[in-house]
Amino acid sequence: MTADLNTRPSALDDAVAATAEATATLEASASTATAEPVVHGGDALSRRQRAGLVLLLGALVALGPFTIDMYLPAFPDVAADLATTEAAIQLTLTATMIGFGLGQLILGPLSDAVGRKVPLLAATAIHVLASVSVIFAQDVTAVMIGRVFQGIGAAGAAVVAMAMVRDLFSGQKLIRTLARMALVTGLAPVLAPVIGAQVLSFVQWRGVFVVLAAYGLVVTVIAGIALAETLPADRRGAFEWRVVSGRYRVLIADRTFLGVLLVGSMVFSALFSYLSSSSFILQDGYGLTSQQFAFVFGINAVGLVVCNQVGARLMRRLAPRAVMTFGLTVMAIGALALLTSALLGLGLVGVLVPLFFTVAPLGFVMPAVQVLALADHPKEAGTAASMLGAVNFGVAGLISPLVGLLGISVIAMGVVMCAALAVAHLSLWLVVRPRVSSEVLV
Repeated sequence: MTADLNTRPSALDDAVAATAEATATLEASASTATAEPVVHGGDALSRRQRAGLVLLLGALVALGPFTIDMYLPAFPDVAADLATTEAAIQLTLTATMIGFGLGQLILGPLSDAVGRKVPLLAATAIHVLASVSVIFAQDVTAVMIGRVFQGIGAAGAAVVAMAMVRDLFSGQKLIRTLARMALVTGLAPVLAPVIGAQVLSFVQWRGVFVVLAAYGLVVTVIAGIALAETLPADRRGAFEWRVVSGRYRVLIADRTFLGVLLVGSMVFSALFSYLSSSSFILQDGYGLTSQQFAFVFGINAVGLVVCNQVGARLMRRLAPRAVMTFGLTVMAIGALALLTSALLGLGLVGVLVPLFFTVAPLGFVMPAVQVLALADHPKEAGTAASMLGAVNFGVAGLISPLVGLLGISVIAMGVVMCAALAVAHLSLWLVVRPRVSSEVLV
């Protein structure tokens, strides 16, 4: 395999080699009954192999955000084509969030019991079939049903990919890998509506689901070829209610995990408040064109990417809780500035600048959330990842519509963001920081 590295293999070859070598290391360490620390299979991978693996797992994680957000710009077209109300179309988004939450709660524990690869491939196959069903849907009910199953399938891809990372890495390698995964998780919801708008400039709304079906099919095929099983048989547990509920009880009994969970769900709620209302605010309220709106999305996306990469480097020298504290503080200042600007009527610039400093620092927070949530639960990695994802998306799906109930405006968005981030800070200072070490995770 070292000779092959000199031939500059493709990303797919890297992923195949990486997971094969990692799995061999896992199996070897599992078969050695000594008192030595467990060796994580990904620790021995080269940087190029890790890059190939992260690229593939990142594509699987991105399936969820793209499924949720990519068709947001098509809402008016869907309502007109199916002769239904805007409220009914909004419920199709809620249906996706419900499916995403349910899928993670089921498929995470299932992957802890039977291994990672089979649930992963089953989930992505469900996503493809559900996407095809929406393409041929003739009424909004059929769209809702398809969206529920799309959410379930996308959830499986996300939660199992996260669990695979925890199987393969520990310490600083876990931090760096999760940071790169968080880059995709945080960036995809911001880019997905922009990509959806570009797709709609060429095709009707059903074309968005053609793209989603094709994307799901491609990642299913590549994952089937490239990914090896990362959870050895001796580390699996039975998929029984007693066992599954036991894993959830372990997580619920961990106050640190619950505190981190609350932080993650609140910052996701702030993000989804922005995603669900900014198109109406910026285009209808401030007169931006669709291209100008896409440019604003792009600027915020670049900021999130930069913060994510800087945050990953900071966690090599600083404790994850310190990076989380910094990111949350900047987000809170940005949200307060946004609300103040709206109340004072400072105009478009007074909205865009604080909005950037509210969205971009999510790149600092989410890698720290994932590291702190998963680091102490290697035996429940799949369940912990599923609970983290389900709560993040579920709570965000419930809170973000409050912007609409308050009357879509910058003030309403700012109020929801400030409230969510206030709860996140309370959890950080009262629960997380008192219980998490101030040392760098190694």
